[in-house]
Amino acid sequence: MFLGLELSFIWAGLIAFAVLTYVVLDGFDLGVGILFPLARSEQDRDLMMNSVAPIWDGNETWLVLGGGGLFAVFPLAYAIIMPALYMPIILMLLALIFRGVAFEYRWRTARWKRVWDAAFFCGSVIAAFCQGITLGALVQGVEIADRAYAGGWWDWLTPFSLLTGVAVVAGYALLGATWLNMKLENRIQRQMQRYAWWLGALTLVFIGAVSVLTPFQDASYFARWFNLPGSALTVLMPVAVLGTAFRLFRGLNDGRDVQPFLAALTLFVLCFVGIGISFYPNMIPPGLTIAAAAAPDESLWFALVGTLVLIPLILGYTAYAYWVFRGKIDPAAGYH
Repeated sequence: MFLGLELSFIWAGLIAFAVLTYVVLDGFDLGVGILFPLARSEQDRDLMMNSVAPIWDGNETWLVLGGGGLFAVFPLAYAIIMPALYMPIILMLLALIFRGVAFEYRWRTARWKRVWDAAFFCGSVIAAFCQGITLGALVQGVEIADRAYAGGWWDWLTPFSLLTGVAVVAGYALLGATWLNMKLENRIQRQMQRYAWWLGALTLVFIGAVSVLTPFQDASYFARWFNLPGSALTVLMPVAVLGTAFRLFRGLNDGRDVQPFLAALTLFVLCFVGIGISFYPNMIPPGLTIAAAAAPDESLWFALVGTLVLIPLILGYTAYAYWVFRGKIDPAAGYH
């Protein structure tokens, strides 16, 4: 026990925090890649990539922390998730690799520049789509028997997982558009404001569709959302989403820089909270609980000591990087 909580639940919270941090940080730079072909000139593409170039690799630290933490402290969950979602996870990792290489090689070649532009765009879209598919596959549930994955090779590929895949691509594009609205100026900023408006509307449609379908993926979801006290959340969550959407569109219509980006991030946080409410207390729905998936307490304690040192360090250098590269980007001189 630690502060009255089971160690396994503390670790579930830490991994959820790492995953959420990854989504809200890496989401917008994946969104920049998704919007890359819409740039109207080579200078615009340079500006878009430069807006995330100093920070994109630090953002992906949280993916490593979440995946490594899952392997170390929830080995059973890791052993079930990997065979169940092998294809989308491998495709996501390959897409992130090609996208990362594009950051480095695009500036060093003229002949192959279009190739690396395509790698940046395709890597961003595929990574976002596979993340959404992974989410949808977990929400709809994983078949488990004798503490091992018992489903088929293509169980992850369903209409619901495809819907969540497209929804994540649209949501990340919204994050990217609001980020570029915050970091750029003049014509390209106005262009991204227009894109953000339509992407915001599209993202809300997807949020509504996924929210309506999720309770029907498993009977426990339905019971949690439509029986007291869960039914109170069924009212409060849509209200919170609509209030955040109002802040998003109000900020875009008023020409604000920061407000739309913060509102878009808040939409993702609210969606993540909703997924957490549906999952709890399971690590992998519908039948593997957090406590059952956890490693022995000795391993949890050992990993927790290092993690409580590591997370503040990562937060510190991440905050410092964002502080150093704050403000708008000057097309001629970079950040100012």
